[in-house]
Amino acid sequence: MAIANARGDFDRDKFFAGIARGVAGALLFALPMLMTMEMWELGFYMDRWRLFLLLIVNIPLLVILSDKVGFEETSTWRQAIRDASIAYALGILASGLILVAMGVVKTDQSLHEVMGMIAVQAVPASIGAMLGRSQLGGQSDDGDGGGDDPVQERETSYAGELFLMAVGALFLNLNVAPTEEMILLSYKMTPWHALLIIAASLAVMHGFVYALSFRGSHDLAEGTPSWHAFVRFTLPGYVIAGLISAYCLWTFHRTDDVGSTQILMAIVILSFPGAIGAAAARLIL
Repeated sequence: MAIANARGDFDRDKFFAGIARGVAGALLFALPMLMTMEMWELGFYMDRWRLFLLLIVNIPLLVILSDKVGFEETSTWRQAIRDASIAYALGILASGLILVAMGVVKTDQSLHEVMGMIAVQAVPASIGAMLGRSQLGGQSDDGDGGGDDPVQERETSYAGELFLMAVGALFLNLNVAPTEEMILLSYKMTPWHALLIIAASLAVMHGFVYALSFRGSHDLAEGTPSWHAFVRFTLPGYVIAGLISAYCLWTFHRTDDVGSTQILMAIVILSFPGAIGAAAARLIL
């Protein structure tokens, strides 16, 4: 009887509209990486254990993200896992089709190379497919532009906000971490440049959410000290962006045979877009 009710409550049109938005999100958010040569080359030489770890880490990330901004409102982990699986499948499908359409994947390539290229692209594409739910959502039932979306009205805990910040940092870092410019900039930068980048990252991250009063920003309660938000959100968010940056650089072999100073500089420079992504995620998710 419960199964029948669950099936009766299933909105087929709404679900497939979510699928369409997922495909659009995968293309919109992953297209820059699909057209980046370094991402293609990773499919050839990337260590398979690091790639496998990235694919595994992406699974719980998608499941938790699905519970917040999935294709439809979820009330159980089983539904969240279903949506995450669909997003992963859409990411794989979209990545494969685009790479074939652009002539990057050819019939004379080995299965090892093809699977590597599609797998590494499927991670950002699957996140994009999931984010397409919140970014490309249609109007609400009463046609007022989506103001009563139950997914968007869910309250987010402090741990949930930190998680969303990690997702935002990861997504932007995936765009630039594979590029050679990260290592090049690490050699060009001096300690003074690093301090300036850190200060700029913190200032932009904090101002992005609070000072600019963007839609979805977090207003402080009356009487709360101005430094409270900086200590509670901005600083932890920047630390999260730094950890995500370090992981991405290691995953894409940007720390191999590189000195510790250059690695630290690369983490600092990559944390700049990571911090912006972390701040933006709290506005849009």
